[in-house]
Amino acid sequence: MPAVSLIRADSYDLKLLRASLEKLLEPLGGIAEIVKPGDRVLLKPNLLTGARPTKECVTRPELVYCVAKMVLEAGGKPFMGDGPAFGSARGVAVANGYLPLIEELNLPVLEFHGKRYQTVSEEFNHLLLSKETMEADAVINLPKVKSHVQLTLTVGVKNLFGCVPGKMKAWWHMEAGKDSARFGQMLVETARAVDPDLTIVDGIIGHEGNGPSGGEPRFLGILGASRDVFALDRAVVEILNVPPQTVPTVAASVRLGLCSNLEAIEFPHLQPEELKVLDWKLPDQLMPIDFGMPRVIRSTFKHLYIRFIKEPVAAYGGRR
Repeated sequence: MPAVSLIRADSYDLKLLRASLEKLLEPLGGIAEIVKPGDRVLLKPNLLTGARPTKECVTRPELVYCVAKMVLEAGGKPFMGDGPAFGSARGVAVANGYLPLIEELNLPVLEFHGKRYQTVSEEFNHLLLSKETMEADAVINLPKVKSHVQLTLTVGVKNLFGCVPGKMKAWWHMEAGKDSARFGQMLVETARAVDPDLTIVDGIIGHEGNGPSGGEPRFLGILGASRDVFALDRAVVEILNVPPQTVPTVAASVRLGLCSNLEAIEFPHLQPEELKVLDWKLPDQLMPIDFGMPRVIRSTFKHLYIRFIKEPVAAYGGRR
């Protein structure tokens, strides 16, 4: 029976947040159950964009800071990484206020490089996944609760799509995006291949409406954690009162037998019903998932411009 720990948490104050995380993880055995001395531990936040730093589009740096400190105290060696659609992981992190924690903890921020790995499903056996992710001793997935104009909602499973490096994500939109069920299954197979050791969802302040970046912040006051990313996502859609079948990642995980019904999930703290949100805003209108070739080309040039021109120029200007 998978366990999903859910608690109320209303502050990113470091002291209060640390206490909340300890309470959250206690039923799962604490961080020491996940991290062993000497382990190289990937912290995988949602580093979507540096363009809207005040709109809660990314995982809060305070959450990453507290988890990194816990990993260090357990004897682990944390590093951070992601594969943003535009720019570099470090550039997006710095734009969203991560620089103080990166410098204080001397936390490496790695760019992802692709390599082909065996997947459970032969249909998706041509997935390229991040070498840095797959070769880590442990992966801690740190998603943000957000509405999504293509996938209705993004939580733990979708966050692991960031482990598909570079513009391969755009290729998957083109290759699998014409069928939302198939695209959802591709995301589930990505999550199954990465197999995160722990997922902690940042739901203190979420992002509702036309996400993943075009919506607005929404206070929720929730933290969730599980060693089973599929069970955690199922709990979150229940909290937000979103029908599971409308979220392609959750629907695919149910279809593949990876997601238990709520009765088969253990909730050691709060039940989803106790955290229910009845007025969470979903996108005004869902957009097509598939990318045509012109969009892929434009997206690639934008990524290269930000990665190799805009970010370096900004960094140079900041040193003057």
